Formats: sequence, structure tokens, C-alpha cells
Amino acid sequence: MSDLTLTAPRTGLTPALALTGRCLRMSRRQVDTLLTSLMLPVMLMVFFVVLFGHAISTGTKYVTYVVPGVMLLCAAVGSAGTAVAVSQDMAGGIIDRFRSMDIAATPMLTGHVVANVARNLVSAVLVLGVAFGLGFRPHAGVAAWFGAAGLLVLCLIALSWLCAAYGLLTKSPEAANSSMFVMMFAIYASSALVPVHTMPSWLRGFAANQPATLVIETLRGLLLHTPAGPAPWRAVAWCLGILVVSVALCGVLFRRRTS
Repeated sequence: MSDLTLTAPRTGLTPALALTGRCLRMSRRQVDTLLTSLMLPVMLMVFFVVLFGHAISTGTKYVTYVVPGVMLLCAAVGSAGTAVAVSQDMAGGIIDRFRSMDIAATPMLTGHVVANVARNLVSAVLVLGVAFGLGFRPHAGVAAWFGAAGLLVLCLIALSWLCAAYGLLTKSPEAANSSMFVMMFAIYASSALVPVHTMPSWLRGFAANQPATLVIETLRGLLLHTPAGPAPWRAVAWCLGILVVSVALCGVLFRRRTS
């Protein structure tokens, strides 16, 4: 049976599950894309730690400082694939076939989101494995690990829906791929790689209060027992806000593109 064939009912959870299975199969068969999404974060981890680790002062081992930031960078880079996949579906005509089956926008986009979250969770495990090999030693208990994993999953879901909206907004897969650069800029202009107080004064206010820094500082607080202050609640609020706005925006953009 083709990956594009659906024999599911038109309503309920079955279309979403069928479309999620389609996206997972497509990810498995696109070997080059899969390897890039899995290996790029690992390469970035090694690159930052080996080349910059001895030149940047963070008050602790650089690998210990940078791991939460690289995990979020991994999520941002990986989520950009959702924008490309959604744009490819919109440009390739498959959406018209799905629409003829009276399948709503949510199941179509949910498949891409779930596939992206699955890929990024595998990538996050690889990043942690390499980090342990480079000397990363967290101090988290079981509850803290579950809290960090929950926040990372919430962030992945929010970023995936945001990228899905970006994929609907752009007119071609090539343009949709630019979402990766937008996401990477947001991570670089945060506390992911260097402390905020080392940045130029005009950038510190933005870097200290943007969502990426709040998520990273929360992950550091959970994994390393560093003071996080109000960052956890603000990070969760930002993720939920981005998720709600992105899902609503996807619905509006999908109706415009298919009307």
C-alpha cells in the first residue's frame, strides 16, 4: 500500500493516526534528511565543546553549561523540517487528495508534528549520550529528569506547530527551509552558548527575557540545580502561548491555502 493511501474513516482519531504513520514512514525512507536531523546536533555539541570550550568562561565546565542550550538548538533545527514537509505537501498536490476525503487540517498537520517530535527526541538522546562522553555530569533526580523531559517535549510541540504555520505561510519548500535560520538566530541570541552578561548591553535585555533563554535556564535549573527563579513558569507560559497561537494560525492559513 502506498504511504499516501488512506482507508481510514473521515472523523475521529483514525485519520490523525494514519497520517502520523505516513509521516513517520516518510521520515524513515528519507535517509539523508533523517541523518541530518539526528547527527547535526551531535556535531554541533562536539564543535562547541572541543573548539570553544577552553576559550569561554562560564564558571563551570563548558560542556556542563552548553548541554541545555544545544538540546534546545537541536529542537529548533529539527523543527524546521516540519515547515519544509508541510510546504512540500501543499505544493505537491497531496493536500487536494486528502481534502477530497473530507479530512480536516488538524490531522494532516498533526502527523508532521508527531513525526518531528519523535525524531527530535531520538536526537536529544544522542546529544545527551555524546555529552556524557565529553564529561557532562548532571545532578538531577528522577523528578527533575521527568520535568526536563516534559518541558523539552512541550517546547518541541510548540516549535513544530510554529514551523507548520511557517510552512503554510511560505510558497515553496525552499522558502520554508529558511525557518531554520530564524530559529537558530533566536537560540544564538540567548544564554545557550554564552552567559547573557557577556553580551553587548543593547542585546542583554532581549537575550535575558526571550523564550529560548527561559527554557534553557529552566533546563539548567532542573539538571544542574542552578537557581532558575521565575524562569520555569515563564518558560511554560511562553511555550503554551506559542502553541495556542500557532495552532490557531495553522487553521487560518490552511483554510486560505485550500479555499
